[in-house]
Formats: sequence, structure tokens, C-alpha cells
Amino acid sequence: MKIFLFFIALLPFISFSQTDENLTPEERAYLFHIVKKSPILDTNMGRYFDYKGPIIKFPNKSINYDSIEMLIIYKPEILIIRKEEIAKTEKGLIGEAANKMALWELNKILLAKREGEKELEPYLTKYLRFEKMLVTYLPPSALKEKNGKLEPNKKFDNLTDPSLSFDDKLAFLSSFQFLNENDQLVAIRGMNKAVNKYVEERSLEIYRSLGGEAEVFQNVLVAAGDGSSTTGALEEREKDEKGRWNQGLPKAVGLFPYQVTLKAEEGKREQKIEPLLFPEIDFVTVGNNKMTNLHFDVWGYNSEKQTTVVIEKNGLSYHLFGSGQTRFLSPDSSFSNGATFQTLINDLEFQRIGKLKEMIYGKKGFDHWIAYNEKKKDETELKIIKREKRYSDFGYTPIVTQQKMSKKVKKQKKNAPSNNQIDFQPTTLSQKEERREEQNTIVGLSKLFDQYKRTIADLKKQKQEAMDLMAKYKRRLDYYKQLMGLKWATFSEKDGLYTFQDSTTFDLYTQEFQFKATKNSEDFEVRLLAIPESCLSDLADEVMLHINLIDAVPNYDSRLRLELNDVFASDKWDLDRSLFDKKDSVALRQFFEGLVNKKIDFSIEAHGNGIGFWNGSRTVKNFKPKEELSYKGSRMDSTYLRLRKSELFVILDRFIKVEVNSYTDPVASNLLIDNKNLLDLMNKYKLSKNDILSVYRTATILKKMKQEINLLAGTYLDRTNAKIVIDRFNKEMSKVKISVGITSIRLGDL
Repeated sequence: MKIFLFFIALLPFISFSQTDENLTPEERAYLFHIVKKSPILDTNMGRYFDYKGPIIKFPNKSINYDSIEMLIIYKPEILIIRKEEIAKTEKGLIGEAANKMALWELNKILLAKREGEKELEPYLTKYLRFEKMLVTYLPPSALKEKNGKLEPNKKFDNLTDPSLSFDDKLAFLSSFQFLNENDQLVAIRGMNKAVNKYVEERSLEIYRSLGGEAEVFQNVLVAAGDGSSTTGALEEREKDEKGRWNQGLPKAVGLFPYQVTLKAEEGKREQKIEPLLFPEIDFVTVGNNKMTNLHFDVWGYNSEKQTTVVIEKNGLSYHLFGSGQTRFLSPDSSFSNGATFQTLINDLEFQRIGKLKEMIYGKKGFDHWIAYNEKKKDETELKIIKREKRYSDFGYTPIVTQQKMSKKVKKQKKNAPSNNQIDFQPTTLSQKEERREEQNTIVGLSKLFDQYKRTIADLKKQKQEAMDLMAKYKRRLDYYKQLMGLKWATFSEKDGLYTFQDSTTFDLYTQEFQFKATKNSEDFEVRLLAIPESCLSDLADEVMLHINLIDAVPNYDSRLRLELNDVFASDKWDLDRSLFDKKDSVALRQFFEGLVNKKIDFSIEAHGNGIGFWNGSRTVKNFKPKEELSYKGSRMDSTYLRLRKSELFVILDRFIKVEVNSYTDPVASNLLIDNKNLLDLMNKYKLSKNDILSVYRTATILKKMKQEINLLAGTYLDRTNAKIVIDRFNKEMSKVKISVGITSIRLGDL
């Protein structure tokens, strides 16, 4: 479990703060509101909003944040926003807060535009910014010239109401006589682009106002479903992670755009604009040896249908599924009630297609009965051939007259009265009856033969229809399987952190999905899957998703992150400055709180990395170092300066870890070493003086940290807890080994 879940409430123990976040009182008040009403934001950054006003509650004792919001607007000084600490929060969470702020703002702007000029006046500058984007993307037929300037047709104001369903917007568009079919498609796509672009730009501005750092920042809103705003979305779109109606979140689900296409209606010439049930968004990893950080925030959550998000890169698919209780995503696909995308696949594959396969190829399927009737037909045909030959043979048999009385005639003659003589007629053997019987048999066999042919034809027709239907099902099944991905990434899980087979990670508690750092950028895509009512249906409840992509370097979210650039004299390791100052007070308090809880693992990791290498985003260990005899140019050139670095990270996650690294530039060191053990170690493991110099510098930082921690623990904590922190820290320090090359050196040996 993440360590912040163990922390006690932060006491107002410091008075300093940075309040220049460039937000208006109204924006600050609403930011506080959405953070407090969003459990994931409150858990991770809520303590950095120091509200000093009265707590107003409803009769049921729950906090009335709407009233508190108004208080903050009129008295901004009662809210202190600790921007420096928010900046250390996971980037995606800062992005989520910024996105909610931007959506709230755009909603207010568009509402004011629909109400009138007076209401729009306070937001006019921002509306004109949005309108400029809208004009860029709308078709010419949707624009009107006013005072020499192009602006959207007044009727488009109606389409900006977030309460409208997609179908309602289409109905409005189709009523605009000035738009043809293609213009309607361009118009709705243009509105989608304008909304996404405005929200992305404003989100980035707010993100930076909160201290967030980013060179790459993408903010995407997307909706999936049939566009009818069906029951699930209507009932649950405004609920928070615990299923409560969330008055603090912006009513902006209608601003989430659908990807659309023109589709011919069955039996009609006209084409109809339809939203995609399974939108796909293309992305590129940031490369440049930085991690790609994706954050997901589900809106319009439906507890009866499992939200499904698929990320696919290089043919490998990572799956995130909605929980049955919360709107959080997880690689865990278990879903107790309701429909999932996998159930649709299983229904198609094992029920629909399975039954058709049995109907066609099974023991009593079409193939069986076709083969049976083919056999009977062939047998009948053979019988016909034999009978026809026999019948034909009658034509070559001579007619014979038999003079001898038959037994029948003899019997008649014997039994006849004496006065009634029976005339005897010679018998002619013409085989007439046999011919007639044979002919009737041939006719019957021919009818049976024709019946078998008709049955076979009917069976083959039914089989073909079944095969055509199965092919249709298989096409849909293949499409569904491709949407889910043909190669699923395996993963392991510990304390809510999922690690996939290629070291990609997903954090359940922050909803952060991270691709590991790579030098080159790689394409990948994210798919949001609406769950149709059945495997063959094109109707599906809506689901909305916010996706945030930001570049990140390792340990970017360390609660304490010190970068000491060129603080040591040449070939020296003395440090005449403090490591921590006043701005680190909140982070140190959290560090101490974590150490007090002995159930949380604590470790110290130290590295003397020797000669450094600039990988494009940060200094790392050079595994193939080449020493230089002297500087090529100035010693203060950035190519050298950025390598003379030491780092201190304090990571508070599911564990506590202190990490210290030191690097040198590639110029050969003149360090004097008289420690025989060190000299032996250098010879044995082929270590350079730069390696040893970096070890000494790491050791200096560790010792300096120990001194300051022992002092500051007593400052921030009571005696009992201070003793726990000091003892625990010192005990771990006594075990520290500084890694260098392929070996390590105990801190005590230095």
C-alpha cells in the first residue's frame, strides 16, 4: 500500500508558502473543491491545500464544500496552496486536477455565451480564445462574417450545451439548412477538435501553475458509445469513486467528444453520422531516455458494464478494466456483475459460432446429413441403373406360347361341373406384369432420387447460409479480438503496483501507467471500448475517458529531490552547505512520519558512479568511460558541468528509500589516495580515481544527511517519535555500502 495512506494529518506547523500560482480566487476555490471531492486527488495532494477558514457542515455532518468555496472566493487568504509540494505529486494526478479545472472553466464560458453578452463579459477573453479555435476547424458554411471578422453561426451556441446527448446534437445539426451532409461531419469533428485543444492548452497552463513540469504534455478527452445517453451514463456520470453524487465535479460529460464517421443506412442512399463504439487514439512515447507517463480518469462510469481500456505497443497489449465498485482501472479483469467485453467475445466464439460449427460440422450437423443423403442418392441411383437395365432386358426376351396347362387351369378344370367345360387357351409368356412392376419401381426410385437431390440442395443452401452467418460472426469476433489485442502482456502485482513483462508499470492507487525510458520514440495506441448490449448489437452505453500523457524522468516524484551541481571543489569532497532548508519542511515531516511506522520498509541505497554520461535528459553512469587528460575548452562548459553532479532522493511510496548518487566529469582526477585497502581495491576491480572520488562525495552527502536528520527529527517530532526516527535512520546508515564498479565499499571503511 502506498505510504501516504499511512500518514497522519498534516498539522499547520509552518507558515511559509508559495502562493503565486497565477490562479484567480475563484479558480483557487474551485481547485480546492474538486481536490477535496475527488478521493484520489485528496489522498495524494489534499494535505497541500491548507484551508484556515471555518468548517461548514450540512445537517448530516458532511462538509459543505460549496459554502467553503464561496468563503475562499471572498477571502482568498484563508487557503494556502503549497505549490512546491503539489509539484512532487504524480504528474498524472496534477494533470487530472488541471483537466477538471479546464473543463469547469469551459463549461462556465459556454453557459455564459448561451445566456447573453452581459453574462459572457467576465469570460470574454477566454471565449474569444475558444472561438478562434472553433473558427479554424468549422467548415466555411458554418461561419458568418460580422464586422469584417469570421465567427460561428449563432445557431452553434445550442450545440455547446454539455447536457445534450450526441443524438441531440446530431438532430440540431441536421436542422441547419446551411450545412450539407459532409459539412455536418466536418462541423462536429471541428467542435471536437476545438474542445480538446482548448482543454489541453488550459490544462497545461493550470498544470504549470501548480508546479508541474513537462516538455511533452498531451490531454485527450474521448467518449465511446452509441451517443444516446442511455441509462447507465445518465445515472452514474456524476458519481465519485465511492458511488456518491459528486457536486464538486464539473458537469462536463457532454464536452467529451466522440470519434465519428459517415455510415450508409441499410436500404437507404443517405449516409448517417454515427459515433464509434471503439475509438482509437494514436500516441508516441516521448523517447529521449524519459519515461512516458499515462494517466487515466474515467467519466460516465457504469457499474453494470465494465469499462475497458486497451493500450497496444509493438503488438503487445496491456489491459485496464473497470472495477465493479469504483471507477478505477486495473489490470485485474474480475467483474462480479454485469457485462464485460470478454463475455461478448466468449458469447460470439463459444455460443454463436460454436453452435453454428456444431450445426455444420457436428455429429448431426449439415455435413452429416448431406453425406447421408448423398449416400442414399448414390444408392438409389445405382438401383435405378440396375432396374433400368433389367427393364431394358425385357425388350430382348422372345414371347413364348406354352401349350401345357398351368396348375391354375388344371385346378379350375378339375373343380368345374361336368356340364361346364372349361376351354383351354395356351399361355403366352409376354412378361407384361413384370415389365409394369419394374417400370413402377423405376418411377418410384426416380422420385426418391429427386427427393434426395432436393434435400441435399436444401441442406447445402442452409449450410451456406450458416457458413455465411458464421463468417459474419467470425469477422466480428476477429475485430473484437483485435480490439482486445492478440498478444496479452502478462503481469505480476504487489501492493497495487502491477509490473508487466516488459517492465511497464501501472499503479492502482494513482492510475498512472508508465512505459520505461527509451532513447527512441515508439508509436502506440489507446482504445476505449464501449460494451454493446449484446455481441451482435450496435447499441452501447456511453463511457468517457480523460487521458493525460506527460514525459517523466526516474524519481521525478521523489518527496525530497536534491540535485547538487558542481558543489565540490576539484578533486575534493568537502561540503560546506546544508542539504535541507525551509522549503523542505513539509517533505521532511512526511519522511519522518513514514519512519515512525515500522511496518513500512526502509532502505538506503548509495552509488559512486564515477564518470557520468548525459543521455539526453539526465546524467547517468557511463559504462564505457574514456578519461581525458585535460578539458577541451572551459571547465565550466555545460558538457562538463552537467556531469559533475550529486543527487539525493527520498522516495515515499509503498516503501521508504533514500538514494544517493555522485558523478564526475571525464577529466582524469589527481586525487591523492594513501589508503592501502582502497588502493588494493582499485587494482583488483580496475577502479579509477574518478570512481573513488565519486564514492567519497556520496559518503559526504550521507554523513551530512545523518547529521541533519538527527537534528531536524527533534525539531519536528516529539521526543518519543524523534528517537524512533533517529534510531531507525542511524541503524540503516550503519549497514550502508556504496556501490562502485562491480564492488562496494562500506561507509565505515571510509
